Amino acid sequence: MTTTVFVSGATGFIAQHIIKQLLEKNYHVIGSVRSTEKGDSVGKLFNSPNFSYEIVEAIDNPHAFDSALEKHPEVDVFLHTASPATFESDNLEKNVLKPAIDGTKNVLSAIHAHGKNIKKVVVTSSITALVNLRKPITSTVNEQSWNDITWEQALSNGLSAYAGSKTYAEKAAWEFVELNKPTFTLTTVNPVYVFGPQAYDSSAKGTLNVTNMIVISNLRLKEGDQVPDTVGSFVDVRDVARAHIAAFEKDAANKRLLVTTDTFNSQKILNVINKRFPQLNLLKGDPENTKVPNFLDNSESQKIIGSKTIDFETSIYDTVKQYLDNNK
Repeated sequence: MTTTVFVSGATGFIAQHIIKQLLEKNYHVIGSVRSTEKGDSVGKLFNSPNFSYEIVEAIDNPHAFDSALEKHPEVDVFLHTASPATFESDNLEKNVLKPAIDGTKNVLSAIHAHGKNIKKVVVTSSITALVNLRKPITSTVNEQSWNDITWEQALSNGLSAYAGSKTYAEKAAWEFVELNKPTFTLTTVNPVYVFGPQAYDSSAKGTLNVTNMIVISNLRLKEGDQVPDTVGSFVDVRDVARAHIAAFEKDAANKRLLVTTDTFNSQKILNVINKRFPQLNLLKGDPENTKVPNFLDNSESQKIIGSKTIDFETSIYDTVKQYLDNNK
């Protein structure tokens, strides 16, 4: 019997990779999208009889997912990837925090009420739910860590709002499970900065998702410019997608999966681009300035998702190559 997986936010960067991998593994997939136009568009990309879509116009509307799940009692697994991924808004509470939190609650409530055959739920969270990036990191961060950001801090700027949205949405998910004792299990996937190519070339035109624009912005740097001060840990999107699938294929009930590969800074990105695309004649900066301390320990997660991941150079090369090929 074929397993059917529901993926919310099917047009997203990570979601498209998840769905692509699921279809390659012969799962049946139902994706939620905000409009028929978006559904038809991603349907053409996936080009599979095993993919269909349901329209959920706004995930934070009460009972947003009820109808979709009522129509699909065959769903066995639910992957909730839909969430605002913007740092810019004139109303951070309304447009970033609330949709993430209420969307997660709506998904879990709908599954609890109407997803009678759903046994496993996976929620896309973030490293920002594990650590408060407003403070210097001085100790090891692992799957048990939590961001201590306050609601007031989350409203202070776009990046803090995103971190707050991920933190409070994930907490809402665990609280739901604790209070309602549903028949499904919960797993969260907490990736760091996610780089890597789009699942399909047609999605690589123009402005990309927020994290990949960190990579692409380096293509504009010339001698005399300052190297950006971006620093952190990275993982390739294809490994993040694989982690979501491992989260329900393996025994990961009630676990948080911290998904990370290596540390990086902007100089390290520049070094790869200059090495692999010397014809671009970009800023060289200080090629030796690539040391970044690693405070993350995901050894527990590796027991579920494995330790073999796509390396930094491959991820950056694939991202830049795809972008250059599709933006001539």
